[in-house]
Amino acid sequence: MQEVAQNWLVLQLTGSPFLLGLDAFLGDIPIFLFSLVGGVMADRFDRRYILIGSQVVQMISAALLATLIWTDHVQVWHILALSFVVGTAQSFGGPAYSALVPSLVEKQDVPNAIALNSIQFNLARVIGPVIGGLAMKFAGAGWCFALNSLSFLAVIISLLRLNINFSPPRTGESIMTSMKQGFTFVRAQGAMTKLILIAFLMTFLGIPTIAFLPVFAKIVFGRGAMTYTWFLVASGLGSITGALTVAWLGDVHNKGRIALGALVAMGIGVVGFSQSKSILLSCVMLYFTGAMMMCAFSMISSLVQLITPNEMRGRVMSVYMMAFRGGMPFGEITTGWLVPIWSAPVVLTINGIALLSLGAYFLLGQRRVAEL
Repeated sequence: MQEVAQNWLVLQLTGSPFLLGLDAFLGDIPIFLFSLVGGVMADRFDRRYILIGSQVVQMISAALLATLIWTDHVQVWHILALSFVVGTAQSFGGPAYSALVPSLVEKQDVPNAIALNSIQFNLARVIGPVIGGLAMKFAGAGWCFALNSLSFLAVIISLLRLNINFSPPRTGESIMTSMKQGFTFVRAQGAMTKLILIAFLMTFLGIPTIAFLPVFAKIVFGRGAMTYTWFLVASGLGSITGALTVAWLGDVHNKGRIALGALVAMGIGVVGFSQSKSILLSCVMLYFTGAMMMCAFSMISSLVQLITPNEMRGRVMSVYMMAFRGGMPFGEITTGWLVPIWSAPVVLTINGIALLSLGAYFLLGQRRVAEL
């Protein structure tokens, strides 16, 4: 819901695809900068309370933005600054959240847990844009941020009621030493390095498709906020389908081959969307792309989680998150810079071809990941 309002508000205030990309960059770059420290914290402290702190910061930020809109004081720099604050909170909450999920289930149920967890996230991506689009149309952007702020209360209450079977070990090691242990473990696993590289490139090339949907809705198709909303809904529905498919497959063999095949298909979907001249076809392509992205993400995340022992999970997942989430800001800022030069359809077509080539390379050439 906030994503709809914030992206549309930035484009409405400035008319600049670059500032739209900059806002996305500032929201995601803290993940790249701070998630390693967040991973160490997730292995040293109660993961539940780290998550609660992250949720409180995000709740306050959304409420502040709503207040700025209602008092007619909002400026684009307010949005950019609060995006960085929210991203910083997520850089600590993200590793704690990723490390928390496997603590709640048995090892053989980890793939299902990750897939089902993705469903709730993507269900929010479907319901949120619809509510956000309606709220923007009939009540204004301020109510999108206000409703989002209130939604964090449910998350905080749920976390307070959660029973967790992980007790952080006592350690006298420095944060830097703990971070080095995470990197050492990743390097020692061989295929883990390739999984992390694929995660970075997947988001670097794939996430700009979502971040620049307002540009396609407003500039390419010449439509309004509801068209952008339907684009987001189509992508979210596809992601739910992908997550349900992975959950149905369960602890399937050949996860690496499935992930790489989905990556190839995702590249085809991005190219199809960027070249589409029809809103209906664009929605179909976004649905397909969302499904393939979620399938690839779930399989790669499952492989990383299954390789990692619980006492290292926070640090290893922070390295994975730094790659997965770190690809987003660099992809968004690069796309934001190139779109005014080449146009959004051309830039996303190049991204799609690169995604297709990436999947094919690891599927047919470097087969270490395909054999996992």
